[in-house]
Amino acid sequence: MVVPELRPWRAARPHVTRLANAVRPRLAAARPQLARAANAVKPQVKRLTTVRTWQYTAGAATAGLALTAVVVTAAGPWDSTGQRTAERDRAVALEHTGGADHDRGSGTTGAAPEPAPSASSVLAGLGGATNTVKSAPSGEALSAVLGPLLKDGALGSRRTAAVVDVATGKHLYGVGADTALTPASTTKIATAVAALSAMGPDHRLTTRTALEPGTHELVLVGGGDPTLTARKDAEGWASLRDLAAKTAKALKKDGVRKVTLSYDTTLYAGSALHPIGVDANLALVSALMADEARTDDSTSGTAVRAPDPADDAARKFAAFLADEGVETTSPGPSKATDRAETLAEVSSPPLSTLVERMLTNSDNDIAEALARQTAVATKTRADFEGGGKAIRAQLKKLQLPVAGVSFKDGSGLNRDDRLTADLLTALLAKAGDPDHPELRSVLTGLPVAGFTGTLTTRYTPDGAAGVVRAKTGTLTGVNTLAGTVVDQDGRLLAFAFLASNTANKDAAQAALDRAATALAACGCG
Repeated sequence: MVVPELRPWRAARPHVTRLANAVRPRLAAARPQLARAANAVKPQVKRLTTVRTWQYTAGAATAGLALTAVVVTAAGPWDSTGQRTAERDRAVALEHTGGADHDRGSGTTGAAPEPAPSASSVLAGLGGATNTVKSAPSGEALSAVLGPLLKDGALGSRRTAAVVDVATGKHLYGVGADTALTPASTTKIATAVAALSAMGPDHRLTTRTALEPGTHELVLVGGGDPTLTARKDAEGWASLRDLAAKTAKALKKDGVRKVTLSYDTTLYAGSALHPIGVDANLALVSALMADEARTDDSTSGTAVRAPDPADDAARKFAAFLADEGVETTSPGPSKATDRAETLAEVSSPPLSTLVERMLTNSDNDIAEALARQTAVATKTRADFEGGGKAIRAQLKKLQLPVAGVSFKDGSGLNRDDRLTADLLTALLAKAGDPDHPELRSVLTGLPVAGFTGTLTTRYTPDGAAGVVRAKTGTLTGVNTLAGTVVDQDGRLLAFAFLASNTANKDAAQAALDRAATALAACGCG
């Protein structure tokens, strides 16, 4: 099939050409690694076609980009790392802009943040106006490639898999694909799709201050933004310091220099404590927190959290007000009335940016916030149960396969979550559908093998570094992987592998990575 060069792709090509020139030395250094990966797969799989060298894999990957233009590249423009820039308003989405503003050069916002580590530049240039892409691999071919690898004992007693052609949505391969297993953090893919479909990629989460009339009670109203930061350098995220400065200015204008400080977390309902209990993987789920209630300087991963995120944020806010010359009482919980006057507010980056940070870093705090925000947007009770119901309902509205699926949270930390390989691949295919540009950041946020996020240290030195993009999932006895890959024939494929009752985390991850590497090395069309 010959894919014509699309107008948005013509506009993007100079950016990608500069990208290719910048990363070609790094790609050259990586060639022996993928060659070894392909050779390592040979003894395990009776191939229907000869595994080619890394050079052919890289060539096929770039050929696949022409096909990908049909589904994701129409989302241009591109930033300097090869990711797409932030989604525009749906009303002008005929131009299909999408992604995140990683280099602050897309013109989306004057203070655009770097939401997550950008995917390192790993793609070669297109090198021509058109590219020939072969047909999708057959189920028989994929069975020969993946079957032996998925029988690896490291994958435990239960394992399921699915592979879908993203361009057509066609189901190519499946083993127990409709059987629901514990998905771990691949749940975040579903949370992202649900949130984006419910609120749109340009939605922002707002934290504000409100002054109650006649009382001098100042209420810090939480808007459910887990990326609100109290750090001196906000790096484009909503700043608690900025909110304090704006609030103090408004108070002084009215001659107020002393207030009773309260905070409002009533946007969310129910228990703030995740069913796993107090855990370094996430804070209590609160509509008001700063820096995810972390007590250190970290921005991702595990950390000791403040025992009361809202109180912690309010006390920091009080200190910032004091620096601005406004005295406060010790803060306490309250609820802003309808009569309260909004004094100041700060807003998060677009939702598409939060989604990318969540997926790249496997950020549990953002995931739980987005589950509850989805509940709020759909007028469902904003607690763990309501968030799960809202996610499932949004996916059903998108006509995705939700039979047997259950969401007990938004992060995947709950072992009672149940997803199927069919649903995970359908979610990824939907995110690549040209009719759903609002979902594009689901794809651009996936970690890049060997380069970003939770895949930084995987697929090296003998794996498909730079070729596989996938969300990882890990709980004790559970290992999962779901993402996209361009095979040697240039087809963009979505895959999902779920394994339960695994005994060794590292061995299970290595087995999943070998399966994804084999899919990347497959010339099965």
